[in-house]
Amino acid sequence: MGSDKKELIKEYLMIAVGTFITCVGVYYFMVPQDIVTGGVSGLAIVIHHIMPLPISVITFILNALLLVIGFIFLGKEFGVKTIYSTILFSFFIYLMETFTPLDGSLTDILWLDLVMAVIISSYGLSVVFNQNASTGGTDILARMFNKYLNMDLGNGLLLADVVVVTGAIFVFGLKTALVGIFGWFLAGLSINYFIDGFNVKKEVTIMSDCPEEIKEYILHTLSRGLTTYDGKGGYTKTDKEIIVTVLERNQYSKLKIALKEIDPKCFLIVRTVHEVMGEGFSDLG
Repeated sequence: MGSDKKELIKEYLMIAVGTFITCVGVYYFMVPQDIVTGGVSGLAIVIHHIMPLPISVITFILNALLLVIGFIFLGKEFGVKTIYSTILFSFFIYLMETFTPLDGSLTDILWLDLVMAVIISSYGLSVVFNQNASTGGTDILARMFNKYLNMDLGNGLLLADVVVVTGAIFVFGLKTALVGIFGWFLAGLSINYFIDGFNVKKEVTIMSDCPEEIKEYILHTLSRGLTTYDGKGGYTKTDKEIIVTVLERNQYSKLKIALKEIDPKCFLIVRTVHEVMGEGFSDLG
């Protein structure tokens, strides 16, 4: 199996995992307490109290309508990954409704349900977003507002979610809606926090008397690129080959262990970077 195919399978597997985690946050913590933070899941909770339909059926219908709208108005800009995640979302909610029906809140504490809902669903969404996908829903409307009204994606998503939260005010009352608004704000912060965590890399600058062994380890064991440049020690006045590489956090841990064997006296400068684009990392665009 080629590396590209393996990477594609990994991406779709991670989208499925992220979507499932999101559904756990929505079904087990948002639905029992009528917490509406926007999105299709929030709108489904509102409609569920007006029409006696399962949440999974409502989300499927809403997402199906939005998928059709996306195909019509967005065309090729509308991703296959989003369709995949959208279908999985309704499927996972259906499984949860079927095999673990709820009679009420798991905790009976509103603020605890809110925190758990936001943390779990935000983490799941971050996993999905990290694979350049989304769970569909109001993201589709935001893209339409961006394309046809020149509205920023963030403002477009805000507009779509405001409509959902406004509906919650009429159905559940102001108190519950205000909890949802706070959850919506908290979710935005949480998603940014988790996404930043996924993107963190380590930039490592190495000065050593054994540069060839270190380069061999980075290139062939860690399968990472590197850059070298010539330097000179300020005290020793000796010429040095300086190695610079960017690694995932787990690769940096492996490198430190290897350096203890190769050259325990080497000198390292390590920086945390939050975005790396180019071959082997995120695409430029």
